[in-house]
Amino acid sequence: MIPDCYISPAQAYPCYSEWQNYRTKTTKDKDYEIVSLALPSNINNRPSSQETYQQVQTGHLGKVAPICLQYADSKDKVKNSENQQTVKSIEQKQAKISTLEQANRNIHAQYDSTLLEKIAGQPREQSINQVAAEKAKENLEKNNSQISTLKNEISNLKSGLVSKPESVSFLTFIKDENKFSEVEKGYKQASFWYPSIQLGFQSLFLMPLILIAFSVHNFAQCRRYGLISLISWHLLIIFFIPLILKIFEFLQIGVIFQFLFDIISAIFGGLLFLISYIYILLIPLVGFGIIKFFQQFVFNAKLQAAKRVQNSCCVKCAKRIRQQDNYCPHCGYYQYMECENCHELTYKHLPYCKHCGDFQDSSNL
Repeated sequence: MIPDCYISPAQAYPCYSEWQNYRTKTTKDKDYEIVSLALPSNINNRPSSQETYQQVQTGHLGKVAPICLQYADSKDKVKNSENQQTVKSIEQKQAKISTLEQANRNIHAQYDSTLLEKIAGQPREQSINQVAAEKAKENLEKNNSQISTLKNEISNLKSGLVSKPESVSFLTFIKDENKFSEVEKGYKQASFWYPSIQLGFQSLFLMPLILIAFSVHNFAQCRRYGLISLISWHLLIIFFIPLILKIFEFLQIGVIFQFLFDIISAIFGGLLFLISYIYILLIPLVGFGIIKFFQQFVFNAKLQAAKRVQNSCCVKCAKRIRQQDNYCPHCGYYQYMECENCHELTYKHLPYCKHCGDFQDSSNL
């Protein structure tokens, strides 16, 4: 497949997806989550968000939307060592909470077991648990107190982070309805035109190759170079396939296939692996169909002969000749055959006699 020359809508509007996700979230900590995304684990060795957005422009046509560069600039201002340390502290405290909660689950299991042993009157020295019921209860209360303290500390750290001037500026930017509307409108417009742009570049690259292959094929047919004619014919098909795929994409044929795929997924459920085999079966069938189409309608000898006769051209090499010429002066091909019905001379490769209208069998020519 030919590489994309023009940047995609997602590359032209790299902030759209992240921005859209923030707007659709309903969680209480969504402000902290969007701010923490701007703080990777190692900010010293990473390019800025603005530089990352602009890297896609290298070697491609098209520009990143200015509104997304503004978004990246506002996001980059949140990146500093102090804020990064705050996020690390929050992550460490959350890890401690997870450890304590796991310890509580283990204690609960032992606590329930020791209670049953106590009710049954089993001596303590015969218990399979290392912690007595009273001790387990004490540990649970201690752990729960630590978890509560850690959660309060995390809440304070999150509130402090999102209340920083740079965070407030970033959150104010992404909460601006007008700015998001501009991004959404631009993204949808880019998505609409992208298939057309891709089709244009694909055509610009492939059409010269198609014309060259077509010219070589015609030349080889006229000169009766069978091998060259066969090779150029297959090259012509190969050059046409990616162009046809882009045309399907341009016509939104992929949406239809996606709809059919969703229906098949709903019907077969766990048998989705069958879809891969269906694709493997369809690819050669589509290629064969394309070849048959060109053989039937583009390179059909009868259709070509009819057009050449109308234009006073040789039925073999397609070069112009005079109507009284029985032989082509360019390739030496004899233009006529005897009608089996009226025995008058009529054109080769045409289905009916020009004198009596009787059907002509040209399969033996």
